[in-house]
Amino acid sequence: MLVLLVWFLCNLIGSSFIHLNYHVKAYCSDPSETRNHIALTFDDGPNPNTLQILDILKKYNVKATFFCIGKNIGAHPEILKRIVAEGHIVGNHSYSHSHVFDFYRKNRVIRELKDTDALIEKITGKKPLFFRPPYGVTNPSIRRALEVTRHKVIGWNIRSMDGITKNGKVIFNRILKRISPGSIVLLHDTRPETAKVLEQLLQTLAEKNYQVVSAEQLLNLKAYEN
Repeated sequence: MLVLLVWFLCNLIGSSFIHLNYHVKAYCSDPSETRNHIALTFDDGPNPNTLQILDILKKYNVKATFFCIGKNIGAHPEILKRIVAEGHIVGNHSYSHSHVFDFYRKNRVIRELKDTDALIEKITGKKPLFFRPPYGVTNPSIRRALEVTRHKVIGWNIRSMDGITKNGKVIFNRILKRISPGSIVLLHDTRPETAKVLEQLLQTLAEKNYQVVSAEQLLNLKAYEN
């Protein structure tokens, strides 16, 4: 019984924390980066709020990485077009982002990834190679699916908590306290409070001589198949 309990706890922890690389290899930062380069990543769009995020990024000439949900792409294809047109990277964040995504079997996960890839490619002409699992949870079904789809899993080492708190000061301080060369920051372009924090964050990063680059540039990985 004790052995089973330990096994269960190891799997639970390993599945819940993407940086542990328990089920799949995830790129959560670049620990070898010596320059003040970091990447900002935005999950869960496209969304009308994404437009404000894009305006701020354009103002500061910053390129980010957006992990998009298939059903939201279908609802806002014009926003996806703008993301790519302005030089940002788009990655796959599943089709449904279902609350029970973690319980999907291999073939269902494959379908979610392929359907989202197909939408992105249809709208932008680019087939993404980056995938971020919903909630950052990994498991054997996702591992087996990725063996078929060959996506690279992109995680993070700084969680802004903008999906939990609306307190901009908390979000801002949490990021600044943890920032270091090679960091990947997790944000959400669906949250109004994120847009409010973003401009202050970019100003402060510039003052601290940090340069924001895409995840593709930071990790030196190809973001698209074509």
